[in-house]
Amino acid sequence: MNKAELIEALADKAGLQKQKAKKVLDAYIEIVTEKMSQKEEITLIGFGTLIPRPQTSRLARNPKTGTPVQIPARTTVKFKPGKFLLEAMNGTGEKK
Repeated sequence: MNKAELIEALADKAGLQKQKAKKVLDAYIEIVTEKMSQKEEITLIGFGTLIPRPQTSRLARNPKTGTPVQIPARTTVKFKPGKFLLEAMNGTGEKK
């Protein structure tokens, strides 16, 4: 599912016009991006948690040439799924 399909599904599910659904999704993305850049966790109970995770710098190899390359330290995002999402994915939860 791409962003346009998500906007359409959000509009249908929430009974919104596509333009309003796009604004909601864009605002959500902006908030998540801002909070992740501030290294804050975002928890949506039952759905999951977005956790900023630091990665240390490390030595890797260029697969084409075999020369060593230093990959700098950075922060990435880990997603930990919530109970209800896992149950829905595995068919073990209640259907709403």
